[in-house]
Amino acid sequence: MKKLYSVFTGTGSYVPTKRIGNDYFLDYEFYDSTGEKLDTPNEEITRKFEEITTIAERRYAEDDQVTSDLALIAAERAIEAAGIDKEELDYIIFAHNFGESRIDNIQVDVLPTLAARLKEKLGIDNPSAVAYDVLFGCPGWIQAVIHADYYIRSGDAKKILVVGADVLSRISDPHDRDSMIYADGAGAVIMEGVESDEPVGLISHVSRSDAVRYVNMLRMGYSYNPELASKKNFYLKMNGRRLYQYALENVPKAIKSGLDKLKLHISEIRKVLLHQANGKMDDAILKRLFNLFDIDDVPESIMPMTISWLGNSSVATVPTLLDILVRGGMKEHSIGKGDNLILASVGAGMNINSLVYRMA
Repeated sequence: MKKLYSVFTGTGSYVPTKRIGNDYFLDYEFYDSTGEKLDTPNEEITRKFEEITTIAERRYAEDDQVTSDLALIAAERAIEAAGIDKEELDYIIFAHNFGESRIDNIQVDVLPTLAARLKEKLGIDNPSAVAYDVLFGCPGWIQAVIHADYYIRSGDAKKILVVGADVLSRISDPHDRDSMIYADGAGAVIMEGVESDEPVGLISHVSRSDAVRYVNMLRMGYSYNPELASKKNFYLKMNGRRLYQYALENVPKAIKSGLDKLKLHISEIRKVLLHQANGKMDDAILKRLFNLFDIDDVPESIMPMTISWLGNSSVATVPTLLDILVRGGMKEHSIGKGDNLILASVGAGMNINSLVYRMA
């Protein structure tokens, strides 16, 4: 008997053209959380940073670009790839975390919503195309995809645009070493309902929020530089070590629970698309995932990575990676009809989600 499934019929992304290598930070002044200037030479700081994260460069938006500008390009590419009329969209769901980040104003700008701004920039007149934002940390785009899946399978919607975009370069403290992790970008998909005798598209998903113990692992706080802190502007702050351990302990279990729902073994997964937050952390998560299936050797080609050259662009990392793969942008990685993919993310210090997607 045919059932209704949610399928990605078009993908798109925007990778900013401004390349920022680690040498960009050699003239920075870094402070610790107590407000003391670090004595360690920046050459050593950047070298150790790359060893720990595998990030050699990242991309920043141009000065005249804001978050919805990046999203617009990704959305237009996804709409074109799907070959749909944008006026037929039932929902526009925009995942982000810091609003319309601007070069000249660090204050969060979320009114009107970014989804509404994107709808206006796309020139969509249809009032039934409902536009709203999702704030869920780095896993926001996957969570928005889960929202869209519910709408489609309920019969409420047929075509949905799901976008993830952030400009983290403008909300990170330039005096905090963690600022080197962050990047800018946007990714998008068109999701449509497809009737099929066999499971296809999004076939399983899992989410969790561990707020009681971990709510403050990511937060907004003043600059580590006392002089800049006196201006009372908020910047993104992270308890990186504790977040690393939280991800290591909980992401593999979340992914496995999604596979267990389907009675799928990890050997039946073609690719694992993890949120690109830290290269070595992702390697450790993948190893622990395979260990849960009593497998010691992880296949080399199962996890495509972009973090070494794109950095951590928050909600944009997973849809950007998906778009690159769909468009054949990574020669050593290919996906095709029938392949099972895992898309998973961790972020906001306390949120994890994972979904299993079968290529149509």
